[in-house]
Amino acid sequence: MSLRLAAFFLSLLALSSLPIAAGASELSDKLSQPDQILIMRHARAPGIGDPSGFTLNDCTTQRNLNEEGRDQARKIGNWMRQQGISGAIVASSPWCRTRETASLLGFGPPEMQEALASFFNDAARGETANQRLQQYLRTVLPGKGSRALILVTHDVNIARWTGESVASGEMVLVRVDADGKPLSHKVYARPD
Repeated sequence: MSLRLAAFFLSLLALSSLPIAAGASELSDKLSQPDQILIMRHARAPGIGDPSGFTLNDCTTQRNLNEEGRDQARKIGNWMRQQGISGAIVASSPWCRTRETASLLGFGPPEMQEALASFFNDAARGETANQRLQQYLRTVLPGKGSRALILVTHDVNIARWTGESVASGEMVLVRVDADGKPLSHKVYARPD
């Protein structure tokens, strides 16, 4: 065997032993299906809840992303593209931190969606929030085709809908039924 051929086979062997990123194609493959969505918590916004007296029309009155959160959102968007997500429908809650996270993912301007609005200050609205989310999904899923559907919202919404409490920037891949109800899910850690 020639030296050149031996080197070629050694390089193939080295390449085959490199770790493959977990879910490198799983996520994009799943999200191309009509019954799969990705719901995520906004990126890092220091604090808990919002200051008293905040208004949705004034970001200066809300808890917002810091620079770390902006970096996280960009990294998450880059990671999604590395997973093979090239086109996406992105919707966010009306809160500034979710809208900014959704924008920084880099899939175009997000749709502001009331169905993703936080009910942190009124836990009694949790079931109504789930119903609104499911109604939204019944409306949007038939037209999504093979594009990913990415929803940016709040931990309280994700926990109430999936049973999973997630950290800033974490994502949950959810398979839903025709009524928009979750059937199964898988949590994805925030990429660093």
